[in-house]
Amino acid sequence: MKFTFTDKKVTLPKKVHEYAEKKVGKLERYFPAEAEAAVVFSVEKGRNNAEVTVRSGGTIYRVSESTSDMFATIDAAVADIERQLRKNKARLEKRLRKDAFVRSSEDTSFAPEEPEEEYDIIRTKRFAMKPMSAEEAVLQMTLLGHTFFAFKNEDDGGAFAVVYKRADGGYGIIEDDG
Repeated sequence: MKFTFTDKKVTLPKKVHEYAEKKVGKLERYFPAEAEAAVVFSVEKGRNNAEVTVRSGGTIYRVSESTSDMFATIDAAVADIERQLRKNKARLEKRLRKDAFVRSSEDTSFAPEEPEEEYDIIRTKRFAMKPMSAEEAVLQMTLLGHTFFAFKNEDDGGAFAVVYKRADGGYGIIEDDG
């Protein structure tokens, strides 16, 4: 597994990065291909934050945790990714290593499997998407009172895009990479 560590507004000792590499590295057994892990550390208002993003085979797994201790934050983030993997085991079978969920003799961290939840699509909406700028899309989203809005981005040749309201109060845009 390839690791990238980023410290935002904080300087952490090397042992924190080594600990994160050891803990996040245990997730490698789930992924058939070379996975990439990006860990972003930050401290805000006395809380230690860790955002872990693992990319493998076109699938992205992301968690963000915050506790009063950085080591506990790393442990919680790894546990959350493992919980996501176990919870969606059936859906992810083709993307994960075949023996990913086989218990090894030294591994006692497995909790009982959670029942798989169904994704029931209860409504389908269809509407004509007209080309508009990202600013127009934000205005339209705000007028509708929604937290996201899909549109054809006229600044990008009519490519599909989504604007969304961020938790920090700003706005983001998701664009097609193709």
